[in-house]
This record gives sequence, C-alpha cells and structure tokens, in this order.
Amino acid sequence: MSDDQPVRLYCFAHSAEGASVFDGWAGSVGAGVRPVPVLLPGSSARRVEPRVTTREALLADVLPLFTDPYPGPFVLYGHGLGALAALTVARALHEAGLPGPDLLAVGAWQAPHLPAQLADARRATDAELLHVLSGKGAVPAGSDEGIWLRALLPVIRADLELAQDLHAAARRPSPAGPLTTPVLVVDSQDNRLAPPVTADGWRQWTDGPVWSRTVPGRHFFVRGGRELPRLLGRACRVARRLAEEPAPVG
Repeated sequence: MSDDQPVRLYCFAHSAEGASVFDGWAGSVGAGVRPVPVLLPGSSARRVEPRVTTREALLADVLPLFTDPYPGPFVLYGHGLGALAALTVARALHEAGLPGPDLLAVGAWQAPHLPAQLADARRATDAELLHVLSGKGAVPAGSDEGIWLRALLPVIRADLELAQDLHAAARRPSPAGPLTTPVLVVDSQDNRLAPPVTADGWRQWTDGPVWSRTVPGRHFFVRGGRELPRLLGRACRVARRLAEEPAPVG
C-alpha cells in the first residue's frame, strides 16, 4: 500500500446529525487509512439544506465523492441507518460499472431483507416512537428521553423515511447482479436492533467473502472509544492488500 495514497474510510453515521462521532478517529485507525465522515444535507454545516429522505436524493448528494474524480482506494463503513446508505452507494457503483470499495463494512443494522424494525415506525406518534426507540436501545445512554425526542424528532422522522426508502430499493433485484465486494459485519453483544446472530443475513448481499466481528456495547457502540476505529483500520489495510493481489490464473 502506497503511503502517499491512503485508503479512505468513508463513514456514514446512524443519523444525519451523527457524523461528528467519527471526528476523533484519525488518531485510532492507524497507518495508511484516512477516515472521511460523510456529512449529509440538513446537519451541522449543511443544516440549512433540505434533509435527504429518498435513495435518489442520497445518491445525487454522495456519489460525486466516489466518481468525480475517483478517490483512489476506499472502504465504506455505515453504522445503523448508515449501513443502508453505504450498501446503497456500493450497489450504485456496481450497477454503473464503476470502481467500488475494497470493503463494505456495516455495523448495528440487520440485512435489508430482514424486517425493518425502526423504518416501519416512522408514522408512529411521538410517544409510540419513543417507546420503540427506548425498547430497542436506540436512545443514547444518559439522555433525558423526552427532551432528546422533542429536540431530534424532525431528524428521526426524516431518517426513518430515508431508511424505509433505502430498504425498499435494496429489496429490488439489481440489474448488475449481486455485489462481489467483501463485507465486514460489526455487531455488539447487547444490541437489540441487530444482535450478533443476524450477521449471517448479510451473506446473501454479496458473492464476496463475509466476515463478522463483535465489539462491546449496545446500538451506539460507534461512540465507544478506540476499539471500533482500530478494527476498521486493520480491516482497511487487509482489504487493500487483498485487492492488490494478482488474480489467480486459470
């Protein structure tokens, strides 16, 4: 792997408001890897822009990161809803015949053919939505749940609308056939939204190899210190080496 062309680790957060969870990763991923948080419209510096709620809007916003110009070797990591966003990008590149990621890494989300537990709650009342989120461990620890829900309700509903559209699109057969991209599934032992047993569900989404790893924590293990970025940094380096190996002859 060339030191002057690091693997870019594009990180999709669990929420449009959540890209800041990746801000401290540069010091943990290790040599040859550069984390790149993907900031979607409607959050942080892009707060005045309309939120993305459809597959078409998501791809219109993020695909130029990978096509104009091609960024060199890269890996996608998506956490929670971000796993669906990362899968959507990988499939779009595959269908367009463009270079895809050396690795697709997904965390804290079930494969799209399984029931969309949170996406299906997008039309719930505020109280019902809080009950679902709390029961699934999807409210950050230490939050005042009422204040948290009222402050983030527009974000949550936009995220759930996007999740529903991405789930529906992912379930439609791809004209290009399955991905060939290796997939790394990262789960946590106490995540009720995507327990480790669901990792095998991702195997039907690629013809490439699928690996799984379990880390401590609940749904928001992406916030949990250095273990996850270190794991992904190692995965980036391994995936790059595998991509650089010559194809077998015959």
